[in-house]
Amino acid sequence: MASTAHQPLAERLRPKTLGEVIGQQHLLGPGMPLRIAFESGQPHSCILWGPPGTGKTTIARLMADAFDAQFLSISAVLGGVKDIREAVERATAARDGLTQQRTIVFVDEVHRFNKSQQDAFLPHVESGLFTFIGATTENPSFEVNSALLSRAAVYVLQSLDESNLKQIVARAQAIQAVPAIDDVAVDRLVAYADGDARRLLNTLETLAVAARAEKLDHITDEWLLRVLGERMRRYDKGGEQFYDTISALHKSVRGSDPDAALYWFVRMLDGGADPRYMARRLVRMASEDIGLADPRALRLALDAAEVYERLGTPEGELALAECVVYLAIAPKSNAVYKAYNAVRALVKTDSTRPVPMHLRNAPTKLMKELDYGKGYRYAHDEESGFAAGERYLPDGLEGQVFYEPVERGLEIRIAEKLRDLRRRNDEAKG
Repeated sequence: MASTAHQPLAERLRPKTLGEVIGQQHLLGPGMPLRIAFESGQPHSCILWGPPGTGKTTIARLMADAFDAQFLSISAVLGGVKDIREAVERATAARDGLTQQRTIVFVDEVHRFNKSQQDAFLPHVESGLFTFIGATTENPSFEVNSALLSRAAVYVLQSLDESNLKQIVARAQAIQAVPAIDDVAVDRLVAYADGDARRLLNTLETLAVAARAEKLDHITDEWLLRVLGERMRRYDKGGEQFYDTISALHKSVRGSDPDAALYWFVRMLDGGADPRYMARRLVRMASEDIGLADPRALRLALDAAEVYERLGTPEGELALAECVVYLAIAPKSNAVYKAYNAVRALVKTDSTRPVPMHLRNAPTKLMKELDYGKGYRYAHDEESGFAAGERYLPDGLEGQVFYEPVERGLEIRIAEKLRDLRRRNDEAKG
């Protein structure tokens, strides 16, 4: 047997059995879906969806071992149709050979393949030539063709938690791959790994090499900080995690929690989100969730965006942070947002109702003769500047109410004003 001394640490610690897998017990524990699949003796095509370093490749390899299947791996980043054809040829040879061996084709980063490349697997999956296993960090609902997705079960893998990652550190120490590590340093390593086992193992390997070079038999937190440098967090600027985080920020603002809102805002900036994008989102929050409950919020959001354009990073980010806190504590109203959407929905499906004659402009003699503008009451000439009883909606929509202000912030006063105006309208029609 070849020596494993020069193998990467991640490969040396790769689980050889299902029982050695750390984490994913919601899939691999007794009675759980993937455990049942392993025990059934019948492999099936599936998509393994989860963050980096959560065991997708390991599970695929173990599945091949469990079913005594040929394991063929394709990288969608580097591969193409040629690799797919080669996999088909090898699967055919294995099926038609003396052993009639099954084949599992594992496609890493399957979302990187385009539609035609993904479609190339379909006839062979349907014929049973091979079992298809795709691994992706992106939501397969958006990134995997519906035809392929319909033929594969989807299993969602989770980031490893703190206890999972500490087990991995302990295993690395058990095979003497790394020297002893202070508890504080282990905690820092686990935080640095951010749920990614591969990141943790690669970092441990780097530390082990540096420790050997300095002839250290013990890793302290101070030494770790010097070697590790600035922490770099995993952050997907265009994928699922990005949209989950902006959703958390928006909902924290809507929920009037300035601490949570500020936390998610900083998380996004720290992960590399464009502050200009953040500024645009703040403007939207001001109009969608605060509205007329506090009209100053929209102006403040626009001002914060302008300040960032003038100052840039990092100084301009403070103005955006101030805006985040203000929006979070401002009174909330989506009354205009709801009214606008209701009117849009009506206009989209409704007939084209004519403008009432008294509201039409009459710039020519003919139009006046046709009664354009006849009977229109000029509001400024009316008592209190309000033409009580006047009708502005088209025929068939009289009395329709779209905007209902909430009892928060400035909309309390707006609601009072509207109630008074509607009362006067009713009395005038009375």
